[in-house]
Amino acid sequence: MRSACAWFKLVPPKPRRKGWRRNRAGAADVGGAVARLVLSGMSALWRPAYVAVGSNLDHPGARVAEAFERMAVLAGSRLEVRSRLYRSEPMGPQNQPQFVNAAAGLLTQLTARALLDALLEVERVMGRRRQERWGPRIIDLDLIWLVGEPIDEPGLTVPHPAVSQRNFVLYPLADIAPMLVIPGRGRVVDLMNLAGGAGLSALA
Repeated sequence: MRSACAWFKLVPPKPRRKGWRRNRAGAADVGGAVARLVLSGMSALWRPAYVAVGSNLDHPGARVAEAFERMAVLAGSRLEVRSRLYRSEPMGPQNQPQFVNAAAGLLTQLTARALLDALLEVERVMGRRRQERWGPRIIDLDLIWLVGEPIDEPGLTVPHPAVSQRNFVLYPLADIAPMLVIPGRGRVVDLMNLAGGAGLSALA
């Protein structure tokens, strides 16, 4: 598996297939819908971005795999690397299924705001409904860090404010970018060791 240093190159993307389509739970064509959503938020510079992925409903491992496929066809972005899958205990109410977690490494021309909007659109077409805080969810995509300047705006904070406290984010992230330095927090591998692996197990 490649590290962040290995796959981060400021190069144009290779041609790829058209947007991935799947009719499920009323989901739309992500290739088209997200393309229209984000085209105004692009720049010429390709930057690494890191996304935490989680699910605990409707065959969670399959939903995480679906999220990877949908991120792979986001406009102005490339999915470059993905972590192993991990099983974790729910962080909120305990009367819900365990989670399956992973991390994705992308190269993107999108701004942080545009990338966040694109990830929220992926959640929407996969059937995410925001009801109970820390409750069960079919998919959860969190923008952990987009290389550049930290951002703290209404509805957008990068690095993610809770990254250093969540082993179910740090262990998958360490699979793909162990030496990544998250501003104001430290190296991913060091944060992972501090967080410890309680309640977490690797699936694949």
